[in-house]
Amino acid sequence: MHRGKGMKFVGDSRVPAERKPNIPKDYSEYPGKTEAFWPNFLLKEWMVGAVFLVGYLCLTVAHPSPLERIADPTDTAYIPLPDWYFLFLYQLLKYTYASGPYNIIGAMVIPGLAFGALLLAPFIDRGPHRRPSKRPFATGFMLLAIASIFYLTWYSVVTHDWEAAKAQGQIVKGADINKEDPGYKVYEAQGCVSCHGAELTGGAAAPKLIGTGLAPEEIAKIAKEGKGGMPAGMFKGTDEELKQLTEFIAGLEEK
Repeated sequence: MHRGKGMKFVGDSRVPAERKPNIPKDYSEYPGKTEAFWPNFLLKEWMVGAVFLVGYLCLTVAHPSPLERIADPTDTAYIPLPDWYFLFLYQLLKYTYASGPYNIIGAMVIPGLAFGALLLAPFIDRGPHRRPSKRPFATGFMLLAIASIFYLTWYSVVTHDWEAAKAQGQIVKGADINKEDPGYKVYEAQGCVSCHGAELTGGAAAPKLIGTGLAPEEIAKIAKEGKGGMPAGMFKGTDEELKQLTEFIAGLEEK
């Protein structure tokens, strides 16, 4: 029995009499909602891109990059800080279970497990639902990842010594240093390079030694008795070496 146009009555259900492929309508059937890719659509894209590019260039001109002093590989007191999007990994490497002999755990194992769980989430939870409440595994993994990254980033920022970081990266005036001078040789031999740097510009752990305005006798007293963060007894050379060192430092003037 036929009921309805193009339909057959089969038991208690109806199915189409003729099966047709489910092809979406052509865009030409939607008047006023289409345009040519070239030049209409592409011109709009270029205009939007040009606006953002000009805005970005204005920001770079108004706020230059905060450059630091020239990198000194001999400055062991320098504490590097990664960009903000790596701060959560930087903070993770501070914990005892993810640093030192367990550095491989913090650098590869934990991040690998975390990102691997995110990659496997769509395969573990293969439900057709789109609501987050209907996909507990995928939603749970994502919320845990966001919370962990947010907390580690925040904690890294609040515990970082920003004043020391600013001081260690500050650009200071240099001097014409003769590294063949006997005083500089003593400076290297006594290990002063590790705190004050190869260019004597100082850092987070020690002040600069250029243009101190101190007499050789005053510098010798500091080398023996210490001052501030420098303990006493750091200089272990002879009196002749101390004289060479103090005269060398006292003669350094800023450019």
